[in-house]
Amino acid sequence: MTSEIPLLIAGPIIRRTSPSQLCLWLVTAKPCTPRLEIFLANRDAPTMTLDHQQLPVGEHAYIQLLNYQFDEATPLPEDERIEYDLKLSHDSGSSLISELLKASLYPGELRPNFVIKRHIDSLLHGSCRKPHYPSPDGLLRVDDRIAQSLEQPKQRPALLMMSGDQIYADDVAGPMLVAIHQVIARLKLFAETWQGALLNDSESLYASPLCYYQREELLPHNKANEALRERFFGGVSKPIFTTDSAHNHLISLAEVLAMYFLVWSPSLWDGIDLSAPDSLSTEQLKLYREELTAIEAFIPSLNRIQRCLSHLPVYMIFDDHDITDDWNLTRSWEESAYSHPFSRRIIGNTLIGYYLCQGWGNDPAPFSNTLAPEVARFLQDPDSQRQDKLIDQLLEWSHWHYQLETTPKLLVLDTRTQRWRSESNAAKPSGLMDWESLCALQQQLMNEPSVILVSPAPIFGAKLIEAVQRTLTYCGHALAVDAENWMAHPGAANVLLNIFQHPKTPQRFTILSGDVHYSFAYDVSIRHRKHSPTCGRSPPAVLKMNSRESC
Repeated sequence: MTSEIPLLIAGPIIRRTSPSQLCLWLVTAKPCTPRLEIFLANRDAPTMTLDHQQLPVGEHAYIQLLNYQFDEATPLPEDERIEYDLKLSHDSGSSLISELLKASLYPGELRPNFVIKRHIDSLLHGSCRKPHYPSPDGLLRVDDRIAQSLEQPKQRPALLMMSGDQIYADDVAGPMLVAIHQVIARLKLFAETWQGALLNDSESLYASPLCYYQREELLPHNKANEALRERFFGGVSKPIFTTDSAHNHLISLAEVLAMYFLVWSPSLWDGIDLSAPDSLSTEQLKLYREELTAIEAFIPSLNRIQRCLSHLPVYMIFDDHDITDDWNLTRSWEESAYSHPFSRRIIGNTLIGYYLCQGWGNDPAPFSNTLAPEVARFLQDPDSQRQDKLIDQLLEWSHWHYQLETTPKLLVLDTRTQRWRSESNAAKPSGLMDWESLCALQQQLMNEPSVILVSPAPIFGAKLIEAVQRTLTYCGHALAVDAENWMAHPGAANVLLNIFQHPKTPQRFTILSGDVHYSFAYDVSIRHRKHSPTCGRSPPAVLKMNSRESC
């Protein structure tokens, strides 16, 4: 592996954006002082202030969260091309993002650019990005669309909505895990300790013969852990959709962060040795080589992925695979997963990774005086006790959802952490949102003429598949078929349908969902309603990307 670490490890990714705000996410190898430069046609740059969080996650890795606020008298313009550069001052000088990204800029560009569009006339939407799935990366469609509209700002999509499973923390290819461990060593990402496993620290995990394709064996073999092993690490066969394997489930926070750096940027791939570990069995080696073919096809596209994410506002929301398969699907799943210190730590680490690499940029405001200081305190002096305390706070956090004051308004739902749990049977699927959060949703919808609603799981699914899910759920196999559709829980489903029927909620809904690994579009109307709202494919225009996990 090459010894020199590039200053720009990942990013910049444009996050929440409006005339009064610009959020940027990036990762650097050194502490940096950033200075943003805005270039506008025929006018001066606006006045701005910066809320800057520089979060060390290793000796050579700093996550930079930049939240720029612009003066009301000189906001950023709408529907115009806005060029930007970022000067990063560090101990050995300074560097410009435009120079660091020079090989990844669009032809003829001097620096990256973006467009602010408060009227959403078109957007891009995708989910389920698995690097080792044998198909082209769906995010390349985003790069194509930006290239086509580079000189036509009004033709640029308003935003990219990534509605879940931006990473697969629970289904990692062997070659990707090998790359992750080399990145951890190269950046000296922080080590950690935990409880409840045969190996109770990250260094022992990375050196163990159980590290690849056998992580379920880290749980002690006793009766109390059998259900947890099967539920959390079992690689449950999904007879309807796909076959998931959790034998390489990410465990440490360092593994989670390295995964994000590797799937959003080409910077760290140079020099990585993807030779198979010596500990693999013949069967595991065969699987490793199959996955290696897909990973080797994935790597060359990352220059274009980094490029498109620096040119378009990007919004995200988690689904299960960002954290772990079947996350909070049933009450019994929650009771077993959260009561065990090892699985609680695994879930918590992926949630910390989600906050740092996805959640913050959707809307920094709710985090600024609550979670953000706690995350900073932990990363300044990481230890196991602080980590567990932070995880407890993240698991209790109830503001992962957010909205954009666009036209139409865009509402992004959290369908994972505010579940409507079954009181009668712990094994029954939980509703995707509870009564309180659905009531809050109704208030957000009141008197809006139209709305874009983002639900990671489909609200109106494929009837045949939901019928099979319903049958197997009745037989007690909800986890085996991912029975986490809206209609699996009558209470949540009925409240949501009543919201659609309310006379003061929008007459036009555009609903975007991911999760299911196949694509379809519906136009839906409400029965027995004289002036039914339309739900489904109504404007704005939406390009649904086929992701690397789509069939």
